[in-house]
Amino acid sequence: MECLCAHPPPRLQHLGLGHNKLLGPLESLYVTADHWPNLVSLDLSFNDLTDLQGMIASLSTLQHLRLLVLQGNPLGLVPYYRGFTIDSLSRLCVLDDITVSPSEKYQFRGLSHHGDLLACEAQLVVTIGNVKGVPDTSILDPDPGPQGPFISYSYYVTYGFVEDEEGEGSKYGGVLAETVEPAPRGEPLGQDVRQEPSEGREESVESGPSTPSGQREDSLASGASAPPPWVTDSAEELEALAKLRPRADPRLGPSAGTVLFSTTRKPWTDVIPCNYEMQHSLRDLVPLKAFLLAGTTVTIVEEKILSWPLVPPPVDIVSPAKKGKGEKDKKGKKDKDKEKDGNDKAGKGEKGTAKEQKASKKKELPKELRQDPPILRVLGSGLLALEPLLAGESLVSSVCNFGVIRTPEIDRLMFLRDLKKNKKAKNVLEAGKSKTKVPASLEKKKSAFAIYESDYQPQPLTVEVQIQLNQCRSAEEALRDFSL
Repeated sequence: MECLCAHPPPRLQHLGLGHNKLLGPLESLYVTADHWPNLVSLDLSFNDLTDLQGMIASLSTLQHLRLLVLQGNPLGLVPYYRGFTIDSLSRLCVLDDITVSPSEKYQFRGLSHHGDLLACEAQLVVTIGNVKGVPDTSILDPDPGPQGPFISYSYYVTYGFVEDEEGEGSKYGGVLAETVEPAPRGEPLGQDVRQEPSEGREESVESGPSTPSGQREDSLASGASAPPPWVTDSAEELEALAKLRPRADPRLGPSAGTVLFSTTRKPWTDVIPCNYEMQHSLRDLVPLKAFLLAGTTVTIVEEKILSWPLVPPPVDIVSPAKKGKGEKDKKGKKDKDKEKDGNDKAGKGEKGTAKEQKASKKKELPKELRQDPPILRVLGSGLLALEPLLAGESLVSSVCNFGVIRTPEIDRLMFLRDLKKNKKAKNVLEAGKSKTKVPASLEKKKSAFAIYESDYQPQPLTVEVQIQLNQCRSAEEALRDFSL
């Protein structure tokens, strides 16, 4: 702006400097009455201005200023931006294309006198609700035998968020323990990725530096293994290693300059409630603006874990010597049965509880299990636009739709499984009816399945996501929540 102020037209009433990449606190020195004494309208939208108090101090010298546009700048992301601007520029009529009402002037009165006490930081709250349309792939797995494997599934949602360079990420504490690290580079896209466990990983995942081609470089911080010392630059050896090294789905890792956050793992249900809420506070506002312009990637991940018993189940072996004593055993059993009949009358309660305990022990899983590394599969991923938060909106709410991933085969098996679950209740109702009515119930089941086949409409994979930019509604709220 220095070149514009060399010979400014003294009668200029409107100055439009939006989308000009103006950056730095010195820019505010050129929007004073010394250069533009008759300015009525000023547009500084979508630049990189960060010093709200310095800019307002310069604009307060413009006695004729009535229309001002500052939205799209990093300084507009602080919660008290609108209230502080309105109270500082008492003659202002329109701010960011919204008329300044008398009630706003009343609610924020006196805030301009406490500008030095307000923290320059932005606060955004991310909320993730229900996930729908997830196929229950466990229905295709065979029943586990005594030797395993015992397969468990869990589901979670990840999203990227800008990292605060001033070290604010450390305050998330235990929540970042749920942050997902990128799996090691593995199988081709669309296939399951086996995540290898590692010791000493950080709680949060930072993206590594980018190469000119846009691909992330391998580093120990990103979870990739260091190349062994014996690897040479031979093309054949590199190709052989590339085939052996797994390729991870890039959607499982964060994008450049962001940290990956995750909801807690949840088991499969028809509607998976995430119940996730996270507040992000950032003081470095320029990267935050760039992040909001780019948007964030929301991903739904399936985690599959195979468990195996550490101790193999015992196998009963009958020796040949015991087989020859069949007749003696039968006589002994008869005598013992007589004794048991007498004892059963005296203590049926103890025997019943013992039998129940034995039955429960048979159904219980082995106490000690060995788990394989989790196998991760991306069910759906997409970009969520956040630019409206820069344009004056305080909330971005969306139901991210990733399309239909359920197959008719899985849905049919799930429908039949639900019928079997309700079979016990139906049998109780049918027990009180005559035998002639039983075929009618079977016809009802067949008709229900026929209706299901005719009205079958697969449900798309969706997740509810909200990102809200905190904004103060009064001077009291700003001083209470954002005082230094």
